[in-house]
Amino acid sequence: MIYIEYLVLAILVVYLSVRLSYYVDCLDKKTNLSGAFIGGVMLAAVTSLPELFTSLTAVLALDQPDLVQGNVLGSNIFNLCVIGGLMLFTSKRYQQATLSNSHSKTLWYGIVMYACVFIAIFYPYELGVGFLKVNLMSVLILIVYLVNVKFMKHDESGDNAEDVYISLTVKQIALRFIIFSVALVVVSILLTQVTDKIANELQLGATVAGAIFLGVATSLPELSASINLVRIGNFNASFGNIVGSNLFNFIILCFADVLYVKGGIYVNEPQVLNLLGFGAFSMLATLGVIYGKKHRGAVLLCSVLILVSYVLSIALSM
Repeated sequence: MIYIEYLVLAILVVYLSVRLSYYVDCLDKKTNLSGAFIGGVMLAAVTSLPELFTSLTAVLALDQPDLVQGNVLGSNIFNLCVIGGLMLFTSKRYQQATLSNSHSKTLWYGIVMYACVFIAIFYPYELGVGFLKVNLMSVLILIVYLVNVKFMKHDESGDNAEDVYISLTVKQIALRFIIFSVALVVVSILLTQVTDKIANELQLGATVAGAIFLGVATSLPELSASINLVRIGNFNASFGNIVGSNLFNFIILCFADVLYVKGGIYVNEPQVLNLLGFGAFSMLATLGVIYGKKHRGAVLLCSVLILVSYVLSIALSM
């Protein structure tokens, strides 16, 4: 029964997230914000809600900080697998697509964040007063994210969206967005609890369980939204959703670090180091997909490397 519960909750996460991404897209049509900002910040934040609330549940209700690291780092690698997989089947169409300049910058900022997590593990330095403490690297990660958002907000290099009539008013869109967001939060919390039970039943470490079960399940929104966006030819929004979600996921570590008062959120474990190393490598391979856009062979090679990186990260973490 527990596996059926997991499957049902995962399906609900997909459905709710797809609806939320639709309403964000409606807001996109009603505003003058850049496409990079809409896909890389707004849509990314929406599809990352499962990672956020499952991680907060892991530290506040389950006392499992390892589950948070596995969830975030595992989700990031899986997210990039979405790009890798899509490129294998749509590389010809991708060569003709237009991408915002900020996507490559976002990936570089992501690599900086990987370095911050590595430093936080081996050279922890905490700031704070009384019981409220936070790792210095968590603060730096937040600053890097805000800097990236600032650049994305003004990047209109990849905008080519067509005008589409939206019958809903902004107020109606916002109301629906709030309702589906609340539902997604509830389902995400339940998904975390089920994942913890599966980890205990299979005798998996919390980090591995987070990387496999939570990492995949909470990445389903990015997967669903990105496949649909590529299907309609919007590679720019698809890339923005993935790379933006990865950066937002690192912010989850910051929140968890502040809320977990029993110790530090950054745990030194072999599984975590595997996810860090392969995650950074996947980021570099994704940069290859962008920089080698005009060369189909380079795109295909980098896509395969992304997929291999994910398989190895899981295999070596077991």
